Formats: sequence, structure tokens, C-alpha cells
Amino acid sequence: MPVSSRANRLDGLNVVVAAGHPFGSAGARRALAQAKRIGARAIAVIPFLWQGSPTSADITRGSDMPDAELRAAIRDARALGLTVMVKPHVWVPQSWAGAIAMRSEEDWLRWFANYRAALVPIVRVAAEEHAEALAVGTELVLTSRRPEWLDVIAAARAAYAGTLVYFAHNTDEAEAVAFWGRLDAVGVTLYPSLGADQDRAFRRSVMREIADRLDALAARTDKPILVGEIGLRSAQGAAAKPWESAEERAAPADPRLQAKVLADWLGALDRPAIHGVLIWRWLTDPAAGGPQDSDFTVQHKPAEGVLMCFWTTACARTRTNE
Repeated sequence: MPVSSRANRLDGLNVVVAAGHPFGSAGARRALAQAKRIGARAIAVIPFLWQGSPTSADITRGSDMPDAELRAAIRDARALGLTVMVKPHVWVPQSWAGAIAMRSEEDWLRWFANYRAALVPIVRVAAEEHAEALAVGTELVLTSRRPEWLDVIAAARAAYAGTLVYFAHNTDEAEAVAFWGRLDAVGVTLYPSLGADQDRAFRRSVMREIADRLDALAARTDKPILVGEIGLRSAQGAAAKPWESAEERAAPADPRLQAKVLADWLGALDRPAIHGVLIWRWLTDPAAGGPQDSDFTVQHKPAEGVLMCFWTTACARTRTNE
């Protein structure tokens, strides 16, 4: 399959649009070139779907990334030699995609019909622009045991010939998904609690256990594993809740912590069954980040050096474990 050789691993970054720097702009092109320079082989482009609450069936395509901008993102990344994954996310105000759950069977049918209708135009653009991979969903924890996913996957497969994946939230959901056989890879995002910032032995034990479970899942499904997200804020206390946003908790910047945790993750996930790891996140603003930034982006922080060590021959791999 397209991601099976090491040379074609999907190692890289989730790229999120920053205000004032839409895909297709000069700034976004510079940000993509910066990602390429630190060794990224792949990027995930993230158009958003939107619904007003976790129980609303009225899910629609967001206005953040119209087709023209999605096309520009794919074209500009591919022009740099980057592999492109189109990875839609669902935005739920004051909540998250993993909380989505309908109150009735009728609402479930309506939600899936609306989800499919919002997804298919994205799928068509991905196909027309030759994006190498496409996610049919991301972290939709309470939906993933529903049989309607088979229809969603079939609709995507009918329009798109590249690598299809779904990204489960953590290993618990990934182990419960029943439709991996319809997809080309097992996808997972990884945000477990990693304990106290300074407790490296604990976090490495958590990471090893997760990597072992992913190995077992790859063997059971006979599919490669794609890790769609690892990351944490560059902020004090971020290891305990790697999923926590800057809006949820103010904290002093700690870019060294972010770099150390990502180095440990990349070391733990360096296994034959895992065919790519995408970091959360990179912004289309080429000046984003910096040492005083306490949010998720790795730009202009020590984490860039960690990624370069793993993705290129610019420095010895052993330095990431210092």
C-alpha cells in the first residue's frame, strides 16, 4: 500500500490555518517550506466540519477552508515534495468531537447523512488534487461503533483511490473499532496522561505500553499503524494533560518540556508496525511560536531540533535522549 515503505512514511506535521495566513498565501508557503527544511515528509491539512452541540445532528462543512484554499494547500505542499493527508476534524463549540452522541436512532441516521454530505466534497477535492491519504474521520469516539460508518467509507472509496484511514482517539477506541478491514491503515491519536513533567521513567513506561498495544493491533488487523497526532503544549504542567489547551489553563512557557516529551514519543513509536507519526501542530503563520509561546505549535522552539534529529541526518539520534 502507499505508506508501507520507510521512504514513504507519513512523518510530519498537522498544519492548522492561522489568522491572516490562509493556504495559498505567501506566508503559508513559507511555513510549509520551513516544515520541509526541518525534515517533515508529510503534512496533514485540516478542513473543519462544524456542529452546534454534541447532540446536534446538523453537522455542516465549516467556512474556514473553502475548496479553493484546500486545493491550494494540497498543491503547495506537493510542489515542495511533501506527502499530503487531508484530515477533516469536527469542531464542537465548548466541547470536542469525542463527545458527539445522538439522542435517538433517527438523529443518528440524520447525523451520518449530514456528515457524509459534508465529507464527500472534501473527498473529491483530495482525489482531484492527488492527495496521497485521506481521513474519513478523527476522534469521533462515541460514533465509531455505529454501522453507518460502512456507508461513509464506501462513499469515500467510490470517489478516492488513495490511502484511507480513520483516526481513533487513544488506543482504547482504536482497539474497539470494527471497520478497520474496510480501510488501508489503522489510525490513532495519542494523548494519554504522562504524569509529572519531571517523571520521565513514568511517561516512558506509558509510551512503551501504548506502543506494545499498537503492535498487537497491527498484528490483529494486518494493517499498518498511522499515528495522526502526538503533541503537548510547551507549558509547565503539560505532561499531565497533553490534550489541554492554552484557553483551558494559563501556564508559564516550558519549551524544553515539549521537546523532551516529543523525543520520548518518537523513540517509543519507532517500530516497524508504525508507518508514520504526525506532530500536533504547525501553523501557517511562518512567525508563529517562539520560546515564550506556551501553546501546541513546535515552531521556533527546541522541539524543531528534536524533529530534525529524528527526520534527517542533521544530528545524531542519541542526542534526543540527553
